[in-house]
Amino acid sequence: MFKSLMDLFDTLAPDDAFGRSRGGTPSLPLSAAVLLVEVMRADTDFSDLERGAVRRALTALFALSDDEADALTAQAECTARTASDLFAFTSPIDERWAMPEKLRLVELMWSVAYADGKLGDIERHTMWRIADLLHIPQGAYVHTRLRAKAAAGLGDED
Repeated sequence: MFKSLMDLFDTLAPDDAFGRSRGGTPSLPLSAAVLLVEVMRADTDFSDLERGAVRRALTALFALSDDEADALTAQAECTARTASDLFAFTSPIDERWAMPEKLRLVELMWSVAYADGKLGDIERHTMWRIADLLHIPQGAYVHTRLRAKAAAGLGDED
């Protein structure tokens, strides 16, 4: 009973600016940022184009200033380097965001993957793992990829 009472308090506790809530769960902005950074890091030679796509995605998702988006990106990169799994970051999003919000995040993650004009196998696999953990239906997953690919001005080949 004590655990469920503590869980209730943790869900009611406000998140700090970008870090963890009082319950230790990553905040939604940090969770989304880490997922975006994981897609960027999946490509071993990630570029400023991909980092810029992460920043634009965070600005679009959370209406952040450029400085706030840069700070959140830096924190997410540091957090991603020490993270042992993706579940800690997908779980708060899966629990608290509706499907349209999750689809928007997945589409923005695809835009990070396509930012350098090519899609690597590890990027594709990372995207699939994250979408699976977010319980994104396969058809919706494919549509988000196609929309991001078209927005990047890329053809039919991957």
